[in-house]
Amino acid sequence: MVILDNKFMSDDKKTTKEKEEKPKLEKIDQLKEEEKEESVSSTEGKTVLEEVVKEAKPKKGKKGKLEHKEIKPEEIRPGMIIRVHQKIADTNSKGEEKERIQVFQGMVLAKKHGKEAGGTITVRKVSEGIGVEKIFPLNMPAIEKIELVRTYKVKQAKPYYLRTTKKKLTEIKD
Repeated sequence: MVILDNKFMSDDKKTTKEKEEKPKLEKIDQLKEEEKEESVSSTEGKTVLEEVVKEAKPKKGKKGKLEHKEIKPEEIRPGMIIRVHQKIADTNSKGEEKERIQVFQGMVLAKKHGKEAGGTITVRKVSEGIGVEKIFPLNMPAIEKIELVRTYKVKQAKPYYLRTTKKKLTEIKD
């Protein structure tokens, strides 16, 4: 006869099965209690780690956004990851114009013509698997500000090789 459920078991078999399950349940409860105790002690360790990480990362400003160091156009070099804040005038269906700020974050590939009136920077980012490059004139009045996010060490003055290679760059610590 095949036993499918406890309904078909005799009383002797039920008691032996219950006896086997009790120690298992007690062990599980003990393990859960130990895990709770370990998680309490590990959260204390995490807070110390979080404090160290907070010091290394940029500080949060208004609305929890990260604040980055604002830089002048003359300080921009290839290999920097920057955020360019650009004013854009949008017109809606009623013909009303609204100004908004669009942020473009990417790596500087080239800086051309230095401090001249026609000086430009080429900034590249990868958006949804597609590479996007924008050329910003440095003296354009629509550029509100430029923020420095990170700086990487590059081997060339115009690192166009970053378009195709997947090499890891070394970060320059400030």
